[in-house]
Amino acid sequence: MSVELTTRETCAVLMLNRPEALNALSVAVLRQIDEALETVAKSRARALIITGAGNKAFCAGADIKEFRHQAMLDSKARTELGQATFAKLDRLPIASIAVINGYAFGGGLELALASTFRLALPNAKLGQPEIKLGTIPGYGGTQRLPRLIGEARALELILTGRTVEAAEAERIGLVNRIVEGDAVEVGLAFAREFTGYSLPVLALARAAVQRALDLPIHEGLKVEADLSTLSFQTRDADEGAAAFTQKRKARFVDA
Repeated sequence: MSVELTTRETCAVLMLNRPEALNALSVAVLRQIDEALETVAKSRARALIITGAGNKAFCAGADIKEFRHQAMLDSKARTELGQATFAKLDRLPIASIAVINGYAFGGGLELALASTFRLALPNAKLGQPEIKLGTIPGYGGTQRLPRLIGEARALELILTGRTVEAAEAERIGLVNRIVEGDAVEVGLAFAREFTGYSLPVLALARAAVQRALDLPIHEGLKVEADLSTLSFQTRDADEGAAAFTQKRKARFVDA
């Protein structure tokens, strides 16, 4: 299989396993990612870690040999498959962490953009080089990149196709932080920073922030009020307040 799904601690780990092809995204790989995400959504995992096999590439993008000379309808179907798969990642009920080890180009960067968090190893190189091939990003890059780093920077990266190294990626907010070590291990360490909290409340927090990108602030504040009110109705909110009062660590039950 070109996509391996395993469990480590409380996390699901999705590994792109085509190191000989720099973990490129063929249609078959996209379908395997889609199936893996369905499995993760039904599992008891508290977070999802995504990375690539080998030390050269997280994912070098679409498999160019596959889509060359592709008919228009086939090209549209492939694009829609990529968009739908990455939207499924974006909508997972748990947070996802892309650990970028090496190249994250084109569809590879778009996979990382659809994740909740992005960690970069020092050798990470990121970019949307589609313009150099006479095309544009098609798996969500033109939509998620400006939401993450702003319109001007997104246009610069998309129109020039230039590569961003780890330090610049962190500076412009393209990645959350630079990390060192084994990709899965650093992903697990990052996940431990939040996976001990209440899963339903984490989901409410993510939903509130995601809605902020789509709504005027006065409408977003209404959403925040509704979701905050829901969070206070959970057993975990009662437990959190009790633990604070009693000066002990909270024991959340995800309810």
